[in-house]
Parts: sequence; structure tokens; C-alpha cells
Amino acid sequence: MIIDFFKTQCQHTKIPVDTDYAYCPDCGELIKNEWYLIRCSCCNIKRTAHFEYKKIKPDTKYCPNCGSTEFYIQKLDKISFIDVPYTVLVKEVVKQINNETHQIWIEKDCEQLSEGKMLRLPSL
Repeated sequence: MIIDFFKTQCQHTKIPVDTDYAYCPDCGELIKNEWYLIRCSCCNIKRTAHFEYKKIKPDTKYCPNCGSTEFYIQKLDKISFIDVPYTVLVKEVVKQINNETHQIWIEKDCEQLSEGKMLRLPSL
């Protein structure tokens, strides 16, 4: 039963990695590609990482340069060719909230309203 639950979750595998936002052709959700990089807190070198259980974790427990276990996660705005082996791609579902409101201002001397005519609003 638990395995069936995870099989029904869309993995968004058809989303291209070179776009910031895209709609998934399998589930229709708006997906945002986010790139992350792990750096050592002590010596600041880049460490290889992976995405596991909704968390970004380093591949090794200890830094290969200084032996530290401390690290921090850096979010990248743009990915460079040099950073590709160290980056982790996270595909986030963008929650869309439709809070559109329309307001109409009516002048007091509007002849169309006094005659009972309907006002046409431009489409947004």
C-alpha cells in the first residue's frame, strides 16, 4: 500500500533542466527548477551531494579537504558549467493562488448607467 502511494507521485522527469519554470506534461503542475550546492563550513570547498527524503545531503560524511562534518547549502540563481558535478536539482511545485479582484469606478454623471446600459470591461 505504501509503495503504491509513492508510485502515483509524479517525478516530473519530462521537465527540461535548462528552464527555470515549466508545466509538467504528466501532471499539469507548474514546476520550478532550483539548483543547490553544498559547501564545507570550515574550508568552503564544494562537496558532492544528493537529494534524499526531501533533504540535500553531502555524499560523504567528512570533508575530503579538511575532515569537517559541518556544511552549508547554497542556493544558486544560475548554474555554471564548472558547478555541474556538485549541484543538486530540486523540482519544486509552485502553488498557484488565484486571488484576482476587479474594481470598477463609476462617475456620478455617467449617462450609460442612468439609461440602464451595460458597461463592457476590457478583458485582462
